Amino acid sequence: MSFPDFSATDTQIQWQRFCDLLWYHDDLGVWLDVSRMHLNAAALAELTPPLEQAFEAMGKLEAGAIANADENRQVGHYWLRDPQLAPDQSVGQHIAAEINDIEQFGQAVVNGEIKSPTGEPFTDVLWIGIGGSGLGPLLMVRALQDTGKGLPFHFFDNVDPNGMSRVLGELGDALRTTLVVTVSKSGGTPEPHLGMEQARHRVESLGGNWPGQAVAITMANSHLDQQAKEETWLKRFDMFDWVGGRTSITSAVGLLPGALIGSDIRDFLAGAAQMDQATRVADVRRNPAALMAAAWYTAGEGKGKRDMVVLPYRDRLEVFSRYLQQLVMESLGKRLDRSGAVAHQGIAVYGNKGSTDQHAYVQQLRDGVDNFFVTFIEVLQDVDDIPEINGERPGDFLDGFVQGTRSALTEGGRQSLSISMRTFDSRRLGALIALFERAVGFYGELVNINAYHQPGVEAGKKAAAAILKLQKQVEEVLSDGTSRSVLEIQQAIGEGSDEAIFWILRHLTGNNRGYQAQGSWDSPASLRFAKG
Repeated sequence: MSFPDFSATDTQIQWQRFCDLLWYHDDLGVWLDVSRMHLNAAALAELTPPLEQAFEAMGKLEAGAIANADENRQVGHYWLRDPQLAPDQSVGQHIAAEINDIEQFGQAVVNGEIKSPTGEPFTDVLWIGIGGSGLGPLLMVRALQDTGKGLPFHFFDNVDPNGMSRVLGELGDALRTTLVVTVSKSGGTPEPHLGMEQARHRVESLGGNWPGQAVAITMANSHLDQQAKEETWLKRFDMFDWVGGRTSITSAVGLLPGALIGSDIRDFLAGAAQMDQATRVADVRRNPAALMAAAWYTAGEGKGKRDMVVLPYRDRLEVFSRYLQQLVMESLGKRLDRSGAVAHQGIAVYGNKGSTDQHAYVQQLRDGVDNFFVTFIEVLQDVDDIPEINGERPGDFLDGFVQGTRSALTEGGRQSLSISMRTFDSRRLGALIALFERAVGFYGELVNINAYHQPGVEAGKKAAAAILKLQKQVEEVLSDGTSRSVLEIQQAIGEGSDEAIFWILRHLTGNNRGYQAQGSWDSPASLRFAKG
């Protein structure tokens, strides 16, 4: 396990570390280099026993153990790309049947065999999903869609009415020939429900036929599933109880977008399966996900003290940092560890793309506060239709920026790791996602947290529901037309804080709902509100 300690200046030591720590997968054409992280031999030796325990824990997870004890759930996203791994044969058969169904449906829509209710081929897709149900599809489309292939995508991934208005305005009459896909695992999440209702209202106002162009991705027998079945929607696809939103991209959530843009979803799954196989190797030095988790742990002293800055040097991976934000931060950002002790774990993730960032925040990375490590992602193969002009090739400059930035950071003692791919396609995207998924799982084991639940998200949902309930009470109090202060409204309701009520009133008066405020807005307690 011996290799030299990190050096910011000695190029021979840097080369030796590179040679000793480099991981490579020949068939995928993927390299992982952690040599520029401050992961030294002593640290790796110390982390080897807990990582070996993590290998065992991951093996049990894949075999069907209850890995998410808080929700009493299995964690089975690894089965999605290799159905034979599913601990129950019927589950494996179900997964395989779903993949076939998704592929056939997507091809039939793209080829015009399945038509819109107008009798014309579908022209667009409106995708309605929140969190992983929006980020995964967005990554698939941005990373894999080629010009002129498949259908153009539009997204409702928020409940911003202005954003909805813009998307619906862009679609215009084409909404009648738009396939509308609503994704909601439970069928009761407010954001996709609200988006679906707005889309349906606009479709029907244009004379469209909602059931003939609506698709649901949800758990069997959920409220959404029952609605889609009763109304005979065009298609229903399953989400599984044992797949979380942030790891759902190899389910229908990511596969259907892949099929609708004409991408090879079998190749995507094959790449993920290949990386899964590579990251099952029970040898830390030969397991890329274990090396990544060890490097993350050492960089942040096991407490997430450094942010992960993601710099992919390809436009197709522009949204990958946003995808990783959810995967990493929702999985690892936990207040309590598995023993119930306060841990406040997590790794913050941000990024954009190179070489855009050469002119953005790389200045701070090189010379500012040292509270991060960089993940460089590069693709070696350039397209053929961008030629050499006057002895200059854009791809050479891009490569120069990758190497130059990496070297500049190292000289300043700043940490980075690099993922290099010989080429980029659906298979490599699948492999890239699977690598990070496994690294997150290993890191969760190292810091002893449940990487598969999201209590903070659930707390936010409950708090939002409480505010909406309070808003109804505020509106009921003001329905008699009497002018009241915030305090008087709070006293009439008997619950809720003055500040929350003020925020509600400010929103109500900012829209054409008949609410007025009298007084000065810089003196909230003196304002009086009424409906009239």
